[in-house]
Amino acid sequence: MTLFHSKKKSTAGTGDFNRLPRHIAIIMDGNGRWAQRRGLPRTAGHAAGAEAFRTIATYCRDIGLPYLTVYAFSTENWSRPPEEVAAIMRLLEKYLAEAIEKMERENMRLRILGDLTPLAPEFRDLVTRTNRISETLHDFQANICLNYGGRDEILKAASVFASECLEGKRSPSSLTPELFSSYLTTAGLPDPDLIIRPSGEIRVSNFLLWQSAYAEYYFTDTLWPDFGKEELNRAIADFQGRSRRFGGI
Repeated sequence: MTLFHSKKKSTAGTGDFNRLPRHIAIIMDGNGRWAQRRGLPRTAGHAAGAEAFRTIATYCRDIGLPYLTVYAFSTENWSRPPEEVAAIMRLLEKYLAEAIEKMERENMRLRILGDLTPLAPEFRDLVTRTNRISETLHDFQANICLNYGGRDEILKAASVFASECLEGKRSPSSLTPELFSSYLTTAGLPDPDLIIRPSGEIRVSNFLLWQSAYAEYYFTDTLWPDFGKEELNRAIADFQGRSRRFGGI
């Protein structure tokens, strides 16, 4: 029996789509190792990883998933060799430029999450343009975490709240999980139901620390450039077989 069915034609076959997670997040890991195993420069792995993201994002839209969030570049990734960082930024800039041309036609919202202040003005301009287009779209949304770190996000949210308390706009006793969430870069997004980490590593790597409190995790040895539709299907099937009690019985 097949697991999935789409309002649009997809390679997954037909089946019940009512139990899809609402929000899937992916740590896109393994690009460098994928390239090294093939005797290629690490930059080739990042290019292959970008194509994997394109494939998975399109597939998620087609099967009816509302939200996909991917970890593209962390606040710690600046420590990588400068040429590798530059290559990643060029790929992201290329993707954004292409997305601007296709977003409305493909009905795909795109949002960049993270601290964009260190990025080039031209890059930030592309982000502004994609955000402007996204405001007119209302279906599938892909989020790219860029210069993002979970601890950094929580510290900045706490700092803003503390400043508002000092200014008399808030009181410390008013703080709730819901209010705190509104200070995060993911404000307005549902928490991820399923977080996927390819590449064989088993750690969260500072990704969506607050938002993942009750997320289900799926780990696989598959390197990100090789992560395709069938691997995503297996992750979703695994998720559907779990009992989510959120602290209850």
